[in-house]
Amino acid sequence: MSTVLALLAALLWFVPTPAAHAAVTLEKVGSFGANPGGLNMYVYRPAALPAHPAVVVALHGCTQSAQVYADNSGLTTFADRHGFVLVLAETTSANNLNSCFNWFQTTDNRRGQGEAASIRQMVAHAESAYGADAARTYVTGLSAGGGMTAVMLAAYPDVFEAGAVVAGLPYDCTKDTGAFTCMNPGVDRTPAVWAQRVRDAYPGYAGPWPRVAVWHGDNDPTVAPKNADELRDQWTAVHGVDQNPDRTSTIGPNQTRREQYLGTDGRILVEVDRVPAIGHGTPVDPGSGPQQCGQTGTANFIDSICSSYWITEFFGLSGSVPDPGGLPAPAGLAATGATDTSITLRWNAVEGAAGYAVYRDGARVATPAGSPFTDTGLNPGTGHDYSVAARDATGAEGARSGPVTAATTGSVAACWTSDNYHQVAAGRATTDGSYAYAKGSAQNMGLYNTFVTHTLKESPAGYYVVADGNCP
Repeated sequence: MSTVLALLAALLWFVPTPAAHAAVTLEKVGSFGANPGGLNMYVYRPAALPAHPAVVVALHGCTQSAQVYADNSGLTTFADRHGFVLVLAETTSANNLNSCFNWFQTTDNRRGQGEAASIRQMVAHAESAYGADAARTYVTGLSAGGGMTAVMLAAYPDVFEAGAVVAGLPYDCTKDTGAFTCMNPGVDRTPAVWAQRVRDAYPGYAGPWPRVAVWHGDNDPTVAPKNADELRDQWTAVHGVDQNPDRTSTIGPNQTRREQYLGTDGRILVEVDRVPAIGHGTPVDPGSGPQQCGQTGTANFIDSICSSYWITEFFGLSGSVPDPGGLPAPAGLAATGATDTSITLRWNAVEGAAGYAVYRDGARVATPAGSPFTDTGLNPGTGHDYSVAARDATGAEGARSGPVTAATTGSVAACWTSDNYHQVAAGRATTDGSYAYAKGSAQNMGLYNTFVTHTLKESPAGYYVVADGNCP
């Protein structure tokens, strides 16, 4: 029922109007690896792209597209100015009737599943294809894209350094209520409850949590402003700081109210920007000034303040690109052993190194004191790219080694996540006209339509079982 309500509510989110300005040129990536969520990947690359650029992932709102978001949000202005790769993920009506990211659906908002897994794979592709810096990866999005931004920060804290949620919702709001209620009037949970939902998204994770900026219009009738407070409660609690701002100020031409929550080292861990007198949409400020950006020719891009300017600054991308530390790249990196769930690596010691950073598929996964290192908890029959960097006594990393590819032993079952209509169309399920049934096991999958989504696992060939949340 919550899924149906969310889809019905999505009808109210956006009413696009034609844009009058020239479209930004995007590159569509036809193949970027595993794509269980059935998303499209587009990339905007500045003409002068530096070595090892940062990556910003942008997630559009309902009824929008990657092109609409690129044309109107203003993010391409700052990609050009500061030299980062802009990855625009795009969902379609095949996933959701209104082309909303499925932030409310467990088959899409969990680590390693559905749309969330597809977006993660886009980041990995950007790192391998464009030499992007895995340590500088960020995500932002509007509305349903804002909800999916919170998903990515919770499910992949090891991938994203920071994120900006625009007119979005806290992670896993629909755990105990419907999506429509989450949107408006919103729900009130304690900071501790919200924080636990984030921690449950990646059990056992012990690394640093992403920094989070929250942008919300004071007069938003679609996603209630209460959600900005709940997002603040969620992420301040994750970071272990209280809900009283350490700094307040106003920014921009419309006096947007800014609250900042600091860590003990003075870093801004959470930021809330409350935009006065606007409804539901991305705040933009068309013009050529240094703090202006965006277009208002399409609905839900609202003339007020260039949020993309301030988001880029929050990400730390408005300054110069940091140079790697002085330590050389470790030599001799090799995979020396593998099991069904682990891979062991060795490399030559670097003189002066106090430790090392190990990267798997572009994301830092460990900081061991030295070689050898065994990466555990992997899925059987999966391949991974590894690289290693030396770290000095301050934690600064030197140059990263060239990649080494290794695979776990064993085999992995084939899995597909899709709605019941498309599972039947693909021959993985059958229907009696009212309900869908997994082919082979004959499990009842629910109504035969595009609203109900399941993951099917094939094992053995031609025999399918429902494996929601339980498939590699």
